[in-house]
Amino acid sequence: MQVASFLEDIKFNELKPAVSLVLDTEFSKEIRVVFKKGQTMEDHQAPFAIIVQIVKGAIDFGVAGEVKQIVTGDIISLKPQVVHNLTATEESIVRLSLSKLDTLKRVKEV
Repeated sequence: MQVASFLEDIKFNELKPAVSLVLDTEFSKEIRVVFKKGQTMEDHQAPFAIIVQIVKGAIDFGVAGEVKQIVTGDIISLKPQVVHNLTATEESIVRLSLSKLDTLKRVKEV
C-alpha cells in the first residue's frame, strides 16, 4: 500500500506550473501540477489516455477550440493524441493520471 497527498508540501514555480510525481503505481503515474493564477500549459497532447482532476482551484481547459472552466472536484478524461491546454483562473492544484508507459519528463517539458 502507498499513501500520498496532493495537498502537502505545495511548491509553486514563478515561471511556469510546477510538476511533480506524487505516486508511482503498478499501472499509473499520479502527477501534481501546481498553477499560480494566470499560468498556462500551452497546446500539447499525450501519447496515451489521461485523466485530469481539479483538486483545488479553477482551470480553463481548452480542447478543439472550446474552453470549459473546470473547478474543484471536476474530472476530465481525454483519449490519446487529443490536443489540449490549461490556464489557471485562480491558484490551482491539478491531479494528472498518466499511463505507466508515459513519462514525467514529457509533462515537465510542456
